[in-house]
Amino acid sequence: MLFSSYAFLFQFLPAVALAYAVARRVSPRCGIWVLAFASLIFYGAWKPVYLLLLLASIGVNFWLGLKMEDPRRRRGIGTLGVALNLALLCYFKYTNFLLDSFTMLSGTPLPFVNLVLPLGISFFTFQQIAYLVDVMRGAKVERDIVSYALFVSFFPHLIAGPLVHHAEMIPQFKRARTSRSAALAARGLAIFAAGLFKKVVIADNLAQFVTPVFAHLDAGGGVTTPWAWLSTLAYSLQIYFDFSGYSDMAVGLALLFGIRLPVNFRSPYKATSIIEFWRRWHITLSRFLRDYLYIPLGGNRLGEQRRYINLLVTMLLGGLWHGAAWNFVIWGGLHGLYLCINHLWRAWRGDAPASMPAKALCWAVTFFAVVIAWVFFRAKTLAGAWQMLGSLFGLAAGSSAYASPGILRVMDLPILVGEESLLLIGGGTVALALAVALGLPNVPQLFRYREYRRAPEPGVPVRWRPDAAWAAFTALAFAISLFGMWQRLEFLYFQF
Repeated sequence: MLFSSYAFLFQFLPAVALAYAVARRVSPRCGIWVLAFASLIFYGAWKPVYLLLLLASIGVNFWLGLKMEDPRRRRGIGTLGVALNLALLCYFKYTNFLLDSFTMLSGTPLPFVNLVLPLGISFFTFQQIAYLVDVMRGAKVERDIVSYALFVSFFPHLIAGPLVHHAEMIPQFKRARTSRSAALAARGLAIFAAGLFKKVVIADNLAQFVTPVFAHLDAGGGVTTPWAWLSTLAYSLQIYFDFSGYSDMAVGLALLFGIRLPVNFRSPYKATSIIEFWRRWHITLSRFLRDYLYIPLGGNRLGEQRRYINLLVTMLLGGLWHGAAWNFVIWGGLHGLYLCINHLWRAWRGDAPASMPAKALCWAVTFFAVVIAWVFFRAKTLAGAWQMLGSLFGLAAGSSAYASPGILRVMDLPILVGEESLLLIGGGTVALALAVALGLPNVPQLFRYREYRRAPEPGVPVRWRPDAAWAAFTALAFAISLFGMWQRLEFLYFQF
């Protein structure tokens, strides 16, 4: 069930909000039951059979956690639990990748296994791995299976994050009083409206300048340099507004129930270094990779050479987490290499420059590096990625990926325009989207959103207030987004 669907907005969400409001009047425990039951219905609406998989995963990990209360068996059971979770993830996500890789290396063809990737499996698996590892390290074992099930399956973050931590979420579910109020609900609706607008108005309209071009390249065709740059820049902004839009909607939805989710994006395209980029982009994944992979590998405690090896290994595995293809491994490897170069540069030249021209140059280099890496993330094939890189730098011949005249879709209305006009419209759309990403404040700044046990960020001159002006702005964003929902495009991170 998509957040950006009429069924979710006008059926599921109102029903859950009403049921939760009634249940909370009875007791906090009833509220937990309502949210847990609603979250399971939300997941089962996609493919009911995979609801059994989610329930089995929750049940097994909860049981393993209970068994780890015995200190003598804690490490062995925890290791077994982590292995079982990774085995489940590998089976559904990496079976065909491993078979294809063996075929490519050995020349011996192996059969293709017809598997459907369960939605959100990377997210709910990683969250439970973190729980088991924390219990191994001495964290408190959760003994309430309903609260644990809600931590794993809470519908705002279940499908595409943010990756949440049990120590942040379960106490919020259990507290006797909630911070729900009219002002908090209004803030949540405003954040949700902003995320919905990002997704259906900005990201989905950028998709029409991305999908045909990359499909053409993956099929063996070539495109001209202008089309290559347009589609690559459009994708760089599409994935940002798509994924950050989902994360904003998740934050807004959780606020409706008095729950504070972690922020996943803090204006990453404003970063002036790759290190800063990863502190702003998919923040909860960066936190997970740091705490449960990079630091256990040794972090920066074992010397400089080992530090760079750990960075590369962490980012390679982070790339593989995103998808079962060599393109994702290359994308992760590029970012690992970027981080190593960034750390070497800082060790040589010190901290970031203070002058505006130097900052502008650092921003341009960072943004260029990120955009180039997105080519491998978006292309379905390695051949398509290399063809795109060749087209970007004028090293490969190509043509338009569109028929002439091209088709531009506005509110589901096909409009025939010439190729030059289509390029100009696409360029203007990309420029406007980039201006929004660079010029507007992020959610913590604009909405003064406070995460769980964190102080709010400093505000900006224009920020949200529970007044009539912002209510009108929220209603307008909803109205425009509702008209834009005709495309019904899935969120890009659903495939991960």
